[in-house]
Amino acid sequence: MKIVKKNLKYYLNLTYTARIKRNSDGSYFAEIEELPGCMTEADTEDDVLKMLEDAKEAWLATALERGIGVPEPSEDEFSGKFNVRVPRFLHRKLAYRAKSEGVSLNALITTTLAGSAK
Repeated sequence: MKIVKKNLKYYLNLTYTARIKRNSDGSYFAEIEELPGCMTEADTEDDVLKMLEDAKEAWLATALERGIGVPEPSEDEFSGKFNVRVPRFLHRKLAYRAKSEGVSLNALITTTLAGSAK
């Protein structure tokens, strides 16, 4: 039986559920679903993801220092990848929209799906 010491490094290596939302002003809001109050905002998707990692580390470190129980991610395993077939006109429309908003097609679709999956 392997005993795992649950320290900061242990928790940082777990895959928590990140939720990202694009605000009406174009900025981004992100939070970790399993860690109440672990959230941040930034002007770009890349920045909000980096800042969310910093917020997660600070949240976990504070919880461990204070002896607060740290929730672990659910056991469900999802790769974060799936294929979707769309008509060519929709693919083109989404690609143009992503370009006009200065984001990748993946970022546009992820943000759109996240907003619809509430």
